[in-house]
Amino acid sequence: MKKIIAATVLAFAAVSATAASYEIDPKHTNARFMIDHFGTSSNVGGVYEIEGSMEFNPAKRTGSVDITLPLANLRSSSDAFTGHLKSADLFHADKFPEMRFQSTKFHFVGKKVVAVSGNLTLLGKTHPVKLRANKFNCYNSPMLKTEVCGGDFTTTIDRTKWGMDYLVSAGMSKKVRLDIQIEAAKNN
Repeated sequence: MKKIIAATVLAFAAVSATAASYEIDPKHTNARFMIDHFGTSSNVGGVYEIEGSMEFNPAKRTGSVDITLPLANLRSSSDAFTGHLKSADLFHADKFPEMRFQSTKFHFVGKKVVAVSGNLTLLGKTHPVKLRANKFNCYNSPMLKTEVCGGDFTTTIDRTKWGMDYLVSAGMSKKVRLDIQIEAAKNN
């Protein structure tokens, strides 16, 4: 009996020691941006139907996420503005059809995810960013019949680091707020 209990404990420990794999849910994952428009209003847009994967191990306080943001799914307040955002002035979507975020580290305070560091690739250039977690949670989805983890993350980037210099010399802000909302379903 002791051998069976010991084997059960070891098996449970082995399962909890490995990170679970999750698939990004494109219906509940998006990235939105906001930039000051010459001190008057804020221009906004977003990328939807994002794909990717996540690994998460709350027991070891580790995780990773890799998401691809297809610029074909970039949307804004109008077709004309969306077209300009996709043009060579800004995202240059014909030449660079995707953005990508690959994490390098999940940051925890106790058991709580508070930030995710990683690399953002935009316009063919990659630079580090740190996304602050406004919230992060896991729950058992009654619809998907599996665990779902995700959260709301935010950062502010200097777009000129990636070579997006449009109208900076005319006084438009180079600072862009980026909000990423992620949900990922556990692979069974």
